[in-house]
Amino acid sequence: MQALRNLFGAPWSSDVRLDGQTAVITGANTGIGKETAIDLAKRGARVILACRDMEKAQTALTDVIKSSGNDNVVCMKLDLSDSKSIREFATNVQQNEQKLNLLINNAGVMVCPYGKTADGFEMQIGVNHFGHFLLTYLLMDLIKRSAPARIVNVSSMAHSWGSINLQDINSEKSYNKNKAYAQSKLANVLFTRSLAKRLEGTGVTTYSLHPGVVQTDLWRHLSAPERFFMKIAKPFTKDSVEGAQTTIYCAVEPSLEKESGAYYSGCAAASCSAAGKDDELAQKLWELSCKMLSLSWD
Repeated sequence: MQALRNLFGAPWSSDVRLDGQTAVITGANTGIGKETAIDLAKRGARVILACRDMEKAQTALTDVIKSSGNDNVVCMKLDLSDSKSIREFATNVQQNEQKLNLLINNAGVMVCPYGKTADGFEMQIGVNHFGHFLLTYLLMDLIKRSAPARIVNVSSMAHSWGSINLQDINSEKSYNKNKAYAQSKLANVLFTRSLAKRLEGTGVTTYSLHPGVVQTDLWRHLSAPERFFMKIAKPFTKDSVEGAQTTIYCAVEPSLEKESGAYYSGCAAASCSAAGKDDELAQKLWELSCKMLSLSWD
C-alpha cells in the first residue's frame, strides 16, 4: 500500500485523534514546526510551542489557535543554544504538565557562519544535537510515565554526506559550514538509534526523518550561488505544510507503534546512510555527548 501511494504521489493522511495527549515542539514559531503544531492541535492535543524568540512565538501562538480551533496551546521560552534555558524549560514542563506523549525535536540551525553556543559548542552541533540531547534527557522521566509516547527527531538527507568527528566535534581545528550541518544531522539519526535501544520495553518509541527540501527560514545562511541554485530548484521543493507531513506521520501513524529507531522520508520508512546505522559510532557519540554535557545517562 505504501509503495503504491509513493508511486502515484498520493499524500498520506490520517484521522487519528490526540485528545488528552500533550506535545512539545521545538522551533514551533515558523516553518514545519509551526505546521506540525497546527496539525497536532487540530487532532485535539495540548501543544507547547518551545521557542527562542518569544515575540515570534506569540504571533505563532495566535495563528496556531486560529488555524486549529484549539485554544489549549501555549508557548514557552526555550533557547537550545543555552543549557541554562534548556534546564529552565524542562523544569517548567515537569512542574506544570501531567504528561508528555510527544516530543518533537524540530528546531535547528543550518549552514550558519562559525559561532559558539553559551556552553562553548559549535552552533550547529550545539543546537541541532547537544541541545536536543539534553532536552530529551531532562524530560525522559515524564515521557516514560506518559507511555505510550514518541520522540521524533527532525534530521535531513544531508546526514548522508556527514561524518562524526569525535576528535573535533566542535570544528575548532577547521570549520566548513556544510560539513558541520551534515555532522549535526547525522548525529540526529544516531541519537534516535541509540535512544531506541535504551527505551526498549518502556512504551516510548523514537523516529528520525528527512522532511524533504523545504522552503523555510533555514535558507537564510545560504551563499548567493546556493540561493540561486535553490531558486532554480524551487518547483521541486516543498512548502512548510508538505514538509511537516513526515514529522506528523512519525508522531501519529498507528502502524509505527511497535517501530523504533528507524529513519523516514516521504511518510515512509527510508534508508539512511551506512554511518547512520553504525552502532559503534552511535555509542561513541552517546558517550561523548554525555561527557560534553556532564551527564550520566546509561
